[in-house]
Amino acid sequence: MTTTRQFTNKTVLISGASVAGPALAYWLTRHGFTVTVVEQAPTLREGGYKVDIRGVAMEVIDRMGLLPEVRAASTAMRGGAWVDDSGKALATLGPELIGLRSPGDDEVLRGDLAHILFDATKDGVEYLFGDSITGLAQHADGVTVRFRNAEPRVFDLVLGADGIHSTVRRLAFGPEERFARHTGMAACVISVPNHLDLDHWELVHPTPGRVVQVYSTRRSTAKAQFIFQAPEQLPDRRDRAAQQQLVADAFADAGWETPNLVRAMPESPDFYFDSVSQIHLDQWSAGRVALVGDAAYCPSPLSGQGTSMALVGAYVLAGELKAAAGDHNAAFDRYQRAMQDYVTRNLTLGWNNATQMVASDQRAIRTQTTMLRMLRHMPWKGLALRPIIKPLERAANAIHLADY
Repeated sequence: MTTTRQFTNKTVLISGASVAGPALAYWLTRHGFTVTVVEQAPTLREGGYKVDIRGVAMEVIDRMGLLPEVRAASTAMRGGAWVDDSGKALATLGPELIGLRSPGDDEVLRGDLAHILFDATKDGVEYLFGDSITGLAQHADGVTVRFRNAEPRVFDLVLGADGIHSTVRRLAFGPEERFARHTGMAACVISVPNHLDLDHWELVHPTPGRVVQVYSTRRSTAKAQFIFQAPEQLPDRRDRAAQQQLVADAFADAGWETPNLVRAMPESPDFYFDSVSQIHLDQWSAGRVALVGDAAYCPSPLSGQGTSMALVGAYVLAGELKAAAGDHNAAFDRYQRAMQDYVTRNLTLGWNNATQMVASDQRAIRTQTTMLRMLRHMPWKGLALRPIIKPLERAANAIHLADY
C-alpha cells in the first residue's frame, strides 16, 4: 500500500518587502502556499542605489518571466571617470569596465527592482505595509506572531527577509552583535540634483580613506554615494542628523563637488546610511523560522552580490519547501546545504571587495588611477581584466539551480 504525504505548512509570513521578500513570495505563491508579507515602511521604498544582478540570479529572473521588465529598467550606464579636486579626469572607463559585469548580467536601481517584484506578486499576496513584527512564539502547530499594529495571528512558518538589521533574526536567533562582522567602513547614498548634467555617467573622486561617487540613470536626479573608513560604533540608526554629521565630518576636506553633495543630504528624499558589514550565521533556521538574503548572509552593501544572493536564496528556499511537501525541517536543512558553498564564496568576495575599495593614501590612489587609465588603452584589456572578473563570475555562478 502506498501513501501520499499531506502537504503541510501552507500559511507563511514573510518579513520585508524589498527584494528577498517579494521574490520569496512569488515562488511560494506559485508553489501553492498562502503568503502574507509585512513591511515596516508605509509604502514601497523608492530610489536606492544601483544594484547588480549577476550569474544564476539572472536565470532566476528569467524563470520568473521578469527578464523584459529588468532589461527595461537597466541603468544602461555608458561609463565613468575618476576625477581630481578640479574635476579633471584622471582615468576614463567605458561600460565594459565601469561595472565589471559579464555578458547577460545587468544593473538596476534597487527601488525599480522592488517595484517589479511587487507588481508581479501584489494580486496573489497579502501585503501589510506600515507594520512590523514585535514578537514570535513558536509552538507545535505554528508560530503566533505579534505585530506593532495588527492583531496577533498564527502562521505555519515565518521567514525573515528583512535585511541586515533583521527583526526576525533578532527575535528568533539573538542580538545582531553575535552575527555582524564590520569591515571598518560606512556607506551613505542619497539622491541629489543632477547639477553636473550627468547622462548615464559616473564620476568617482577618491581621497585617502574615502571615495565619493556621483552617477545618473534615466531619471532627472542623480545619486551620490559616500564610502569612508569609520569606527564600528556608529550613530543610532534612527538618528539621521547624527549620521549626516558623521558623513559631513568625514568628507569635510574632500574637495571637488563634495561640499555641494554634502549640503544636499538634509533634503534627500531617500537618505541611506549604514555600516559596511556582513552577517554570518551557522544556521539560517530555528524551528519554524528561517532567514533569507541579507538577514541570513549579507555579503556587505559594497559586494555587488547582495541582490543576487537574495534572488537565488528566495528561489531555493521556496523550492525546497515545495519539494519537502511543507516539511519545514527537511526543507530548511536542504536549503542551507544547497546554498552553503554559494554563500561562502560570495561572503569571501564581498569582504575582499569592501576592504579593498577605498585607497589608504595618495600613493595608492595614484597607482590605482594609473592602472585604470592604462587599462582602457590596452588592446588585451580583456585578458588583463580576467583576474578581476573571474572570481566574481565564479562566485555569481557557484550554484546549480534545481528545477522545483
